[in-house]
Amino acid sequence: MLKSIKTSVLAAILISTAVIAHAQKKVNEGTLTYAITYDLTPDQQSMAAQLPPETKFKFNGSLIKLELEQGPAKITVINDVIAKNGLVLVDVPIAQKQYAVKTTKEDNEQMMGKTPVLSDFKSTGEKQKIGNYNTEKYTYKDESGASFELWATNEIQLPEGISGNELKALGATPVKFSRVQNGVKANIAIKSLVEEKVGPISLAVPPSYELTTMDALKAMGGQ
Repeated sequence: MLKSIKTSVLAAILISTAVIAHAQKKVNEGTLTYAITYDLTPDQQSMAAQLPPETKFKFNGSLIKLELEQGPAKITVINDVIAKNGLVLVDVPIAQKQYAVKTTKEDNEQMMGKTPVLSDFKSTGEKQKIGNYNTEKYTYKDESGASFELWATNEIQLPEGISGNELKALGATPVKFSRVQNGVKANIAIKSLVEEKVGPISLAVPPSYELTTMDALKAMGGQ
């Protein structure tokens, strides 16, 4: 019944952490949707069907909440993008079971790898309209010295960490960028941003949920 929970939870956490400075409009609360494509190696093609073409999550300050369904289970992933801790809630109505798993910064780093170190952000002066935003092209380097590029805007400002702590030094909000987690390269672009009240997002375990561990949750799914 809980088969595939491991894959879906890891995918949810991967993307939820995927997505900052001087801007015209500061958005502290709302719903953000990213469109995602993947550059998969031949060995990674088998996971293509498990990877979502987009991710949609609510945010309130540094807390984000992503919801998805996997078979009979409804999975909610809540993360603090600054502290890097979180909460995974699994609701299986057909079995009348509800499980909660608290995740620490160390847990997340074990599952996804440590936050990459990016530096040497430079504006190229090249402009492009992407979706609703006027963007500018930037280049940057990772810790190995390899060069990359992204497109960012100063028209909006999201809470710190929403687009990834590794991009904090950029000084703008990334609109189209790439990131690699656990060897999987994802190409990410803002599809929509809605400024709205989403209500409080909490890392507290709801009273009706049974607190367990990720290992125990995997074992329930036969993994």
